[in-house]
Amino acid sequence: MKPSRTCLVFLLASITSVAIAGQAGTEVPLADFMKHPRFHDIKISPEGDYLAASSVRDGQAILSLIRLADMNGISVRPRDNNEVQNFVWVAPHRLIYTISEKTAGLEAPQSTGELFGVNADGSGRDTLFSSRVQYPTTDVSTATAQLVYPYKAIDGRVLIAKSYWNGSRNGVYPDAQWMNISNGTLSPVTKAPLLNAAFIADNHGEVRFAYAQGMDQMMRVYYREKGGHWELLLDESRKDPVATPLRFNRDDSTVYFDCDGAKGVGGLCAWDVATRKLTPLWSGTVSGVLGLLSRFDDQDIFAIRSMPGITKTTLIGDSAEGALLASLMKQFPDDDVRLTSHTADGKKVVFLVSSDRNPGDFYLYDADTHKATLLFARMPWIKPVQMARLEPITLNARDGLALHGYLTRPADNAQGKNLPLVVYVHGGPYGIRDHWAFEPMAQAMASRGYAVLQVNYRGSGDYGRAFKFAGYHEWGGKMQDDVTDATRWAIAQGIADPQRICIFGGSYGGYAALEGAVKEPDLYRCTIGYVGVYDLQLMYKRGDIPQSTYGKNYLKAALGENETELWSRSPLAHVDSIKAKVMLAVGGADTRVPPEQGERLHNALDKAHIAHEWIYQRTEGHGFYDEANRTDLMTRIIAFLNANIGPAATVK
Repeated sequence: MKPSRTCLVFLLASITSVAIAGQAGTEVPLADFMKHPRFHDIKISPEGDYLAASSVRDGQAILSLIRLADMNGISVRPRDNNEVQNFVWVAPHRLIYTISEKTAGLEAPQSTGELFGVNADGSGRDTLFSSRVQYPTTDVSTATAQLVYPYKAIDGRVLIAKSYWNGSRNGVYPDAQWMNISNGTLSPVTKAPLLNAAFIADNHGEVRFAYAQGMDQMMRVYYREKGGHWELLLDESRKDPVATPLRFNRDDSTVYFDCDGAKGVGGLCAWDVATRKLTPLWSGTVSGVLGLLSRFDDQDIFAIRSMPGITKTTLIGDSAEGALLASLMKQFPDDDVRLTSHTADGKKVVFLVSSDRNPGDFYLYDADTHKATLLFARMPWIKPVQMARLEPITLNARDGLALHGYLTRPADNAQGKNLPLVVYVHGGPYGIRDHWAFEPMAQAMASRGYAVLQVNYRGSGDYGRAFKFAGYHEWGGKMQDDVTDATRWAIAQGIADPQRICIFGGSYGGYAALEGAVKEPDLYRCTIGYVGVYDLQLMYKRGDIPQSTYGKNYLKAALGENETELWSRSPLAHVDSIKAKVMLAVGGADTRVPPEQGERLHNALDKAHIAHEWIYQRTEGHGFYDEANRTDLMTRIIAFLNANIGPAATVK
C-alpha cells in the first residue's frame, strides 16, 4: 500500500482546513454512519522506522506494517476469516498481536485468547501462545493469555497472564509467566492468590500486585515484595479503601491507584511502597480518571485524562511530553488530542485528534522538523463539518442528585427549539457511561432532524462509587426516574416538542426504553428496544450472567431477589399500559440477553393485539455487527421515527 501524505507545518492554520473540507448541507447516507472504522489504532515502532496499524480491508480487520521511509508496507492477515484485535510493539522490530474469531453463526468476532508474533518487515510470523498448540486435544478457548504491563520485552521476554479454564464457570487462578517473544517458550513466575485476577508489574518486570472483584462483589488487592509471597493489602469486605493499582512510578517507590479521591467522584492516589500509605494525588470535580498518559521512556506518567463534560487533560509537573501536548491542544482547540505512541527517544510521536464530530485522525509529529503529518483518518468518509455538536448538560434529578449527559441537535439547527427528540439510553448499566465522542447512532438521528438526549443516570460509571451504587436495586425505580427527569428537563428548556418524543436504547437501554413507555405512557410517543431486557426474573435463568457464582451474586446485588418486585418492574408485566408505538430489535445469537427476552415481549404484544415493528437477525449477538445489518437497522429506526415523531407524523 502507498497511502497519501498531507504535510502540515506545525502551528499553521492549514491544520484547520482538514476539518472543513466537507460540503455542509449534503445529507450523509445512513450506511456511512454504520460502517466500521477503516483504522482502529496506529503505533510507531520504538526506533521510529515503522508504523503498525489495525486496519479494515475487504471487511476484515488486519495488521498493516508500514515502512516510514517510503510509506510502503505489507498486510498480515490472521488465519481463516479471523480479525486482528490488538497489538503491541514489544521490541524495536517485534510486535505481539491478538485476534478475534468469527464463530459459526455469529457476525461479531470473539476473542480467542491467543498471542502471535511478527517482525516489522513481516517476517518471523509465529504462534506464541495458543491452546491449539499447548493444549491440542482441547477446545481453543480452554487456555487463554494476555500481556501484563509493562509490555516491552526484558531480555527477549514479556510477562503474560495465562489462564487454564478446565471447565470452570466460576473462574480460575491465573499464572504470571515469562514468554519468549520469538518462540513462545514459557517460564513460571507466580500464581494469582485470587480468582480472575489481573496482575501489575513494576518497571523492572517484577509482578507486584494482583487484584479482582470476588464472588461476593468485593474488591481485593494483594501485594508482594520482589520475589516474595502474596499478602492481602486491601479488602473491601473489611471496610478498607476501595482502590485499584494502575502502575508504578519511575523508581518503583510509588504506585498510582484509581481511588475515590477527596470529593468521592473518583481520583488518583499515590501509594508509598515504604510506608504503605495511600494519599490522594488528584481528585476529579465531576468524574474520575479516564486514563493516564506515559512519559516517552514509559517509566512514569505526565498527565491525567478525565471527562467531566468534554475531555480534560491535567498535566503533572513540567515535562517535554506535557509541553508538546499543550502545544498540540492549542492547534486543535475544539478537539481531544491524545498522544498514542512514540519512539523510545520521543523524537517521533503519533497522536490522535478526535471529537464529538470527528471519529479521529492520526498524525505523526517529528521533533526534528517541528512538523505534523496527517497519516490516516479512522472514517475518512465522515466530514466533521457535516456532523452535529455534542453539548454537555447538567440537571438535577427530582431528589436533588446532580446528573450529567449530552444533547445533540441537528447540525443545521444547532440552537433549535421545540425539536422532535430521541432520548437515547446507554446500556450496562453499572460502570458504563455516555462520553463526549463521535457516536454513530446519535449522529445518524441528528442528521435526519432529530435532537438526541443522552443522560448518565445513577448507576453510570466514572462519577464515583456512591453514584454507581445509587443505581443498585433501582431498575424501573430511581434509574428510570432519572431518564424521565432528563426528558422533562429538555421540555422545560424548550428544546423538545413535548408531543414528539421517542425513547430508544440497547441492552439495559432497551429495558429503560420499554419501561419508560410503561411508566410514562403519555410522555413518549414511541419506544425502541434494541437487544433489551424485558423480564427481570428471566435474567436469573437465561443468558451467560447466571452461569457463574459471580454472575448470580452480581444479579442479587444489582437487582435484588424479590421475585414479585422483579416482575412488577418488568415491561413484560405491563404490556397493556403501553400507549407508545413499539419497535423491537433482537439478535438471535445473543448470549448476554438471549433472544427469548425479546421474543416473549413480541408474543405478548401480539397477544394483546398491539401492532409493533419486529426485527430479528438470526446471526447477530448483543448488538449488531455486520455493516449491512447495522445499516438496515438504522434505516428502519429512522423510518419509524419519521412515522411517529417526524414532520409528517400526526400528533394529537
